[in-house]
Amino acid sequence: MLLENIDWTQIGDASLDTLAMLGGALFFTVLLGLPLGVVLFLTGRNQLLAQGFVYSVLSFVLNILRSVPFIILLIVLMPATTLLTGTSLGVRGVIPPLVVGTTAFFARLVETALREVDRGVTEASLAQGDCT
Repeated sequence: MLLENIDWTQIGDASLDTLAMLGGALFFTVLLGLPLGVVLFLTGRNQLLAQGFVYSVLSFVLNILRSVPFIILLIVLMPATTLLTGTSLGVRGVIPPLVVGTTAFFARLVETALREVDRGVTEASLAQGDCT
């Protein structure tokens, strides 16, 4: 039969490894990407903390990170990954490049979502005394 050569314990172990990579990368991506996206939004043009230089630098770095293919990012970050996790292989070795690769996307997603909030809602909250 076709499925007789499959070792289901290895499939289970690999699935758990995949979930560990997903969970670790998701946790650190949200932890880093959410504040980064909020800073991008707040320092953008016509926003509360408008800082053109800060926005330009962050935007440039995020655009570069978003355009680098993951396999290249994985290779380039091997020394940093080894320094952080003690290995560049396996589940622990792939989480830092995953975080770096996905944080840029998530931060841009947060910025875009915040830009979609109606300006009137922001002005109303400021009129009530709310702040950043």
